[in-house]
Formats: sequence, structure tokens, C-alpha cells
Amino acid sequence: MTKSADIDVSVVIPCYNEEMNAGPIAEAVIAQLEPLGVSFDIIFIDNHSTDNTVGIIKAMCQRDPRIRLIANTRNFGQMRSPTHGIYAARGQAVIGMCADFQDSPELLPHFVRRWQAGVDIVLGVREREKSGLMLTAIRALSYWLAKNFGDFQTIPNATGFGLYSRRVVDAIKALNEPEPFYRGLLVETGFPLETINYVRPPRVRGKSKNNFFTLLDFAIAGLTGSSKRLLRAPLYLSVLGALVSLLMLVGAGIAFFTGRPIAGWLIGMVLQAQFALIFGFMGLMGDHIRQISERTRGTPLVLERERVNFPEDYG
Repeated sequence: MTKSADIDVSVVIPCYNEEMNAGPIAEAVIAQLEPLGVSFDIIFIDNHSTDNTVGIIKAMCQRDPRIRLIANTRNFGQMRSPTHGIYAARGQAVIGMCADFQDSPELLPHFVRRWQAGVDIVLGVREREKSGLMLTAIRALSYWLAKNFGDFQTIPNATGFGLYSRRVVDAIKALNEPEPFYRGLLVETGFPLETINYVRPPRVRGKSKNNFFTLLDFAIAGLTGSSKRLLRAPLYLSVLGALVSLLMLVGAGIAFFTGRPIAGWLIGMVLQAQFALIFGFMGLMGDHIRQISERTRGTPLVLERERVNFPEDYG
């Protein structure tokens, strides 16, 4: 059995109710990587499927020692479970991809070759994808917010499908994020990054587990995880309110010296000053929360029910 230290590439495939795709995606990955002459393993991390996904993967583990399984005790969501699988991998490079063939296996050789050339991060960026009007609008809004309020620039239409070198994975793991927005954290590391455009196909088999609300929840979680500056937004509103209050005070002074009524100006000034104070305190509290979150990381991403085909030296 290949020792964990000898593995060149680990392919991590998160799954939930993917009994129709688990076998075919493993075959497709093997077909792409075997001709490259690299050692590899495939790690499925199952997010508490309710169909026969785990049974099918266990059968594959018995036939092929390069296929491994992590089964979660419950569904830990679309951010924590895939990231836990990436952290569990021991390859010198780690590839993250979906089980539904929307992340094209044909790109894996390109990822590996670019990594062998010294690139730490290679991401697939979808060129186009058929989406409803509402989903398209939410996606555009999330990218706009991330661009204007994010702590770092994310890459539009990059879902996280790609390859990450060992030092990138270790650097992100050291951040100990309790709700990791992985595609944002990849950019945050600052390591060399390349992208490759591809047309994302529809699902080959099975039904998507995403709906409007799960995608909205993912977008919000990603925004909050990579945009801590949003917590300071009330401070900006406070400054704006204080400026408006000051302008109203000036207006009251002008009205007084010109013999016009000043009551309206003074009432408006007091109201604006109150809003400025409220938003100011909210902003200060938000910044304190941000600092607390920076100091109290340490929540485990998932709890594992079992592992299959992991050798003792895997770690």
C-alpha cells in the first residue's frame, strides 16, 4: 500500500446522495490521472447521505486501495464538510471537485501539469452556466459585495474546483476558520494562482441538492466569512449621519440669522445625531465582534462516524 508521504495528488470529492455518480466519477478521475504517472488517491467525504452512497463507496474501497471514505455523523453543510476532506488529504497537491461531473475531470491533467511547473493554485473558472434570473441576480450581488466590501478579491465564477499545493492547504488549515469559505481563503493566502476557463456542463446523473435557499445561505456565509469589513459599515453610516447633522446645524444657524424658523432644522439635527450615535455604537460593537472571532477560532469542522481505507501512517 502506498504510504501517505509518497502520494503526489489527492482528489477530494464531497458527496451527499450521489449513489448514481460516485462510481462513474471515481472511474473518470482514475482514467485522467493514471496516464500522468503520478501517485494519487481519491477521498470521498460523505455528508450523511440517506441513499446508498456510502455502501457504493465502501465497495469501491474494497476493490481499490487508492479510494478512501470519510463518513460524517451528520450533514455539516457545504462549506465545512468539503474543507475537512481537503484537510484530511495527504497528497503533495490536493484537487477539490464535485461528484456530479459539473467539474470536468478532463481538466485534471492540466491542473497537475501546472502544479508540476510550480504553480501553487490552479482554479477552474466557469465561462457560462444556465441559471434562473433570481439566481443570476443573487450571484451578481454577492460578487459585487465581495468586491467592494471583501477583505480580499475573490474570483468570479470560481467555485473552488481546482488544485492546491500542500503549502497552500497547510496555510489555510492554520487559519482555523470555523466556517471556511475556501475559494476566498485560497486568494487570501497570496500564493501564485492561475485560472483556466471552462464551460460547466449540466449534471449528468441525479438531482441537484441545491435550491434557492441553500445557495442564498452559501452566498451569505461566504460573504460574512470573507468580508469582515462589513461589520464596520455602521461606523461609516455614523460618520455620514454626523455630517448631515452638522449640515443641519449650519442650516439652523443661517435660518436664525435670516429670521426664518429654525425648529425644523433643530429637530432634524437631533434626530440625525441620534442615528449617528446608534450606528456608531453598533459599528464599535461589530468591530469588537470581529476581533473576538479572530481570537476564538477552534470549532471542529465535522465529526467523523468512520474512515475506510486510511492507512495508519496517513495521519
